[in-house]
Amino acid sequence: MKILQVIPYFPPAYAFGGPVKAAYQISKELVKRGHEVVVYTTDAKNLDSRLNVEPVKFVDGIKVHYVRNLSLMLIKGSKLFITTEIGLRAKEIREFDIVHLHEYRTYQNIIIHRYAKKYGVPYVLQAHGSLPRIMAKQWLKRIYDALFGYTLLRDASKVIALSGVEAEQYKGMNVPEEKIATIPNGIDLSEYTNLPPKGCFREKFGIKGKEKIVLYLGRIHKIKGLDILVKAFAKVIEDLGDVRLVVVGPDDGYLNELKALINALRIEDNALILGPLYGEDKLEAYVDADVYVLPSRYETFPMSLLEAVACGTPVILTKNCGVAEYFRDKVGLVVNPNSSRVREALIEMLLDQKRQDIFRENCKTVIEQFNISKTVSELEEVYEEIVE
Repeated sequence: MKILQVIPYFPPAYAFGGPVKAAYQISKELVKRGHEVVVYTTDAKNLDSRLNVEPVKFVDGIKVHYVRNLSLMLIKGSKLFITTEIGLRAKEIREFDIVHLHEYRTYQNIIIHRYAKKYGVPYVLQAHGSLPRIMAKQWLKRIYDALFGYTLLRDASKVIALSGVEAEQYKGMNVPEEKIATIPNGIDLSEYTNLPPKGCFREKFGIKGKEKIVLYLGRIHKIKGLDILVKAFAKVIEDLGDVRLVVVGPDDGYLNELKALINALRIEDNALILGPLYGEDKLEAYVDADVYVLPSRYETFPMSLLEAVACGTPVILTKNCGVAEYFRDKVGLVVNPNSSRVREALIEMLLDQKRQDIFRENCKTVIEQFNISKTVSELEEVYEEIVE
């Protein structure tokens, strides 16, 4: 099949979170299986800068079109990725067997939907957790839904839900159950077969061997619940003493507030805030962490959670994470999204080495169900059903 993937950001733009890696992993695996994969994306690197790449580039066999964004200010202020030039590629859409739209409320989806309908090319839509009207600009989301969103959902041949929770969200937006395929995120497990030895991250950042490491890795955004984690951690210091909070990830508008909270609680000596880490550096952080914490107020299916489990790291996540049922009491603890419960879970985890060891051992089997090969096999079945 000739498959078009459409997403506002694509590697190396990892600052925009899990959908970037998810779309890349899917595309790479499809190419391995003999499909021709083309990606339409933008030149955004992060909230402040553009990628320094060729307009058309092959990435692991994937033909990627990096279309120029109209304005970086619109990205930083409103996360609007406006690419007027994408309309110039419209006639090419008739050449594809199927289109896969990633994310939900995007300019690219509006344009590609129009031409996919014009040329009779079927498409699937994968919202990656972006359906609910929560947090900022709820009024703007309502306008998008009324003008474009409901039509986008109605005309899709199929929609992809990452979890049962997201499937219910689609139903809440009037998508019939028979149009919903639930397929979880997957990762390439071959990237985790040769993990770095323990101690590399500690040595690099001067963390003592006896200090317990509590790791958060992801976008620094209010919805991620970092205030919950920091307040919980401040109490854990009182209980355990030798413990270090490590925050890894790109700023997504919350970094200054996070630093202010850490300073107000006077725990800056026990907190290490880093920018984003990639490749071997990121793996070293996971391997050395005693526990990975995802304190999110809302989450659908974070790639970082899969990465932590693939590295054998026990996890603590909130029940607001849509895939909590996959991990509860197998590789970690699931708690309510408040600081007192996160504190209790941290103390329980950090003091019980035997339980940590059980969770680490369980990681090896739990992660197998999220192998990218399995994910793409299910996705191929959806594509084939539509194209036939």
